[in-house]
Amino acid sequence: MRTELVSEPADPARPNEDFASVGLPACGQGGSLVVLDGVTPPRGGTGCLHSVHWYTARLGGALTELTVSLPDVPLSDALARAIARTAEAHAETCELSHPRTPQATVVIARWSPATVEYLVLSDSALLVESPDGTVTPYLDDRLSRLPRASLATDALVDATVRNKEGGFFTAAADPSVAARAVTGVLPRSEVRALAALTDGATRWTEKFREGDWTDLFTFVRKKGAQALIDRVRTLEAADREERTYLGRSKTHDDATAVYAEL
Repeated sequence: MRTELVSEPADPARPNEDFASVGLPACGQGGSLVVLDGVTPPRGGTGCLHSVHWYTARLGGALTELTVSLPDVPLSDALARAIARTAEAHAETCELSHPRTPQATVVIARWSPATVEYLVLSDSALLVESPDGTVTPYLDDRLSRLPRASLATDALVDATVRNKEGGFFTAAADPSVAARAVTGVLPRSEVRALAALTDGATRWTEKFREGDWTDLFTFVRKKGAQALIDRVRTLEAADREERTYLGRSKTHDDATAVYAEL
């Protein structure tokens, strides 16, 4: 198999809050990929002594281990265990019930000789290419379906829709959120390649409209994950003043892309 992993911070002077890994078991059968996008909090307290990148490193490390070492445990259970393990690491020092306690979006894919399992939580993306070239996006679109009015301020988001029924969910400190993820299982014979992307990389499609999901996947397969992120950076810089595409969004975002040919 062939894998490619690229992750870049929005600002080289600041820590990258994304996490990405590819895990291959010693037996050589199957593997897994994990991509997290840490949620940057607004100015003010989070109730936590730790940074977002501390959290994504802890959660991502736990997920990488669990998805490889426990192949019979469903991905939602692996996520729940990883969240619980990470919460335990700072429960005595931090207020984990705070709505802005460190948290992240999640994409996991795990393959065996027979199946490909997937899990998506919040607005990162998993693209799956079939042997005939068809590309299918697996998305958790709850955030994008919310009325813009419900996202008007950070305080309103935290009070009404963040990790709440009828809103959207991220991995924070409550293991039960794992049951809210979009999950599924595909026959291995129906999957040729995968691409997992944080929303800093999916800007190519979702913000700048360079093409649809199939076009994005083809771009990564032909030119590579680094070329995708380089192109996003070029587009971000060009839109810095006009804000034609980015609107209220920050100019640059951490961007991660993982590509795996199975």
